[in-house]
Amino acid sequence: MSEYSPLKGKTGFKRIFNATSYSIAGFKAAFQHEAAFRQIIYINLVLIPVTFFLNVSRSEQAILIAVCLLAIIVELFNSALEAIVDRVSLERHPLSKNAKDMGSAAQFVALSIIAITWALILLA
Repeated sequence: MSEYSPLKGKTGFKRIFNATSYSIAGFKAAFQHEAAFRQIIYINLVLIPVTFFLNVSRSEQAILIAVCLLAIIVELFNSALEAIVDRVSLERHPLSKNAKDMGSAAQFVALSIIAITWALILLA
């Protein structure tokens, strides 16, 4: 058992199995409860397959896919941040608003990275 947290006791394959099940639960929760996450998934379901039909190098294809996946990661963090803020208090507070707005800004940057990357690669 870890000296830092009583919840950090598993090791080896049991830890990997538990971590995988927690990750799957996280994806399910995000998809069921977060419209923004679903939208990012739908965007990726279009953009990622499109990369296989573009006349780009494998490196460029990997970059196009990576920036799409980045948006999923950012949305998961943004949704987690919003859930934590709401768990602490549903009361309106300037710090809560700032935290949620910053998460939204991070997603805006991720989506901008997609647009800029795709434009640079496809229009070059």
